[in-house]
Amino acid sequence: MWIMAGKVKWVTDIEKSVLINNFEKRGWVQVAENEDWNFYWMSVQTIRNVFSVETGYRLSDDQIVNHFPNHYELTRKDLMVKNIKRYRKELEKEGSPLAEKDENGKYLYLDFVPVTYMLPADYNLFVEEFRKNPSSTWIMKPCGKAQGKGIFLINKLSQIKKWSRDSKTSSFVSQSTKEAYVISLYINNPLLIGGKKFDLRLYVLVSTYRPLRCYMYKLGFCRFCTVKYTRSTSELDNMFVHLTNVAIQKHGEDYNHIHGGKWTVSNLRLYLESTRGKEVTNKLFDEIHWIIVQSLKAVAPVMNNDKHCFECYGYDIIIDDKLKPWLIEVNASPSLSSSTASDRVLKYGLVSDTLNIAVPGGMVPDCRWNKSPPKEVLGNYEILYDEELAQGDGADRELRTRSSQSLGSKGGRSRDPGRTISTSWK
Repeated sequence: MWIMAGKVKWVTDIEKSVLINNFEKRGWVQVAENEDWNFYWMSVQTIRNVFSVETGYRLSDDQIVNHFPNHYELTRKDLMVKNIKRYRKELEKEGSPLAEKDENGKYLYLDFVPVTYMLPADYNLFVEEFRKNPSSTWIMKPCGKAQGKGIFLINKLSQIKKWSRDSKTSSFVSQSTKEAYVISLYINNPLLIGGKKFDLRLYVLVSTYRPLRCYMYKLGFCRFCTVKYTRSTSELDNMFVHLTNVAIQKHGEDYNHIHGGKWTVSNLRLYLESTRGKEVTNKLFDEIHWIIVQSLKAVAPVMNNDKHCFECYGYDIIIDDKLKPWLIEVNASPSLSSSTASDRVLKYGLVSDTLNIAVPGGMVPDCRWNKSPPKEVLGNYEILYDEELAQGDGADRELRTRSSQSLGSKGGRSRDPGRTISTSWK
C-alpha cells in the first residue's frame, strides 16, 4: 500500500464525469466511503449524515468536504431571507450607514431580495401586503426543492386559499410536516433580451466564513426562457415564459440544444455596454458583487465555519428593466450536468479551479492551512472579498456610505490580490 502514500484518496456520491475526470487527471486514488479518504465531494443529503449528532464522525486534519454543515442557512429559500432580514436589523441597530433608508422606509443599499413571506406561517402578513397592491403577481416556491419544481405564480388571493385547502385535504399529514413555501413578489419587469426573460447563474466559492473569504468565477452565464415574455395573466401558468431553469426549458419545443439557451456573462456585459453604456454596466456588476458579499456576511455569524469545509454556490440573480439586480436564490449543489459542449468545458474548468483552491497543489490536504492560495492558482476565479485584508485596510472603509460614491464609481477593477473585484464599495 506504500504507493498510495502522499496521493489524495477521493470519494464521491455524485457520478458526474466532470468530477471524476478532474480527480483522475490529478492522479488521485478512488477509495470506498468506509475507507480512509482525504477528499469527499458529496451531495447535500450525505453532508447531513457526516455532521449529524447521531451518525456523524469526527473528520481528521487531512479530510476535506465540499459543503459547510449548515449551508442551508444560505441555500434554503426561507432561511436565506430570514438571515438577510436579521442582518439588516442588526446593521440598523448599530447605526450602520449601510442600513440607511429612503423616505418610504426602503433600504437604500440592502434592498436586494424581493419582498418575501413564509407560508403558512406569515399568511396574515402576506395578505396585508397583497391588499396594498392587489394588481401584483407573486411567485410560490417550495422551500426545499430545486430545478423549478413545485413553483407557480398567483395574482389573486383566492388562488392561495385554494392552494391552502388543497394541501390541507391530505389530512393525514400533520401541520408541522406540511411543506413550507415561500411567496415572493414576482419581478414582473425583468430586463428582456430579444423579448425573452433570463437570469444569471454565477459561481461563488467560499473557503472560510470567519474571516470571510470568497471568490467569484468569471465564467458565469445567462439562462434564457424559450418563449417571449409577456405580463399577460393568461400566460401566468406558462413556465416556458417565466422560469429560466434548464430542467424546465429543455422540454420546450423552441429549446436550442447547441447553445442551450445560454449566453456567457461576458456576452451580456458587451451587450449591455453597447445598448446601455459602460458606466451603468459597471455599476450593475458592482451591485451584483455587492449583494453576493452582503448575503454571505448575513449568514456568516450563523454558519458553522468548520475548517474541513469549502463550498461552491450557484447564485441566481435577476436583473430588472431598470438594471437593478435581485438575488433570487443560492444553490448548494449547482448542477454539474452538461446540456451543451461549452457547458461541459465550463463545468470541468469550474471543478478544476475549485479543487486548485480547496486542495492546494493537489496534495493530501491539511485543513489547518491559512486558506489563502497564491494568485497564480486562482484560474478563472477572482477574489471577491477577503475580510482579513479589508480589515487591514481599515475596517471603516467598507462601511462608508456607498451613496458617497453614488454606488458605481466605474467599479475600478483592482488587480491587487488583496482587493475585492470591485473597489467602489470598499
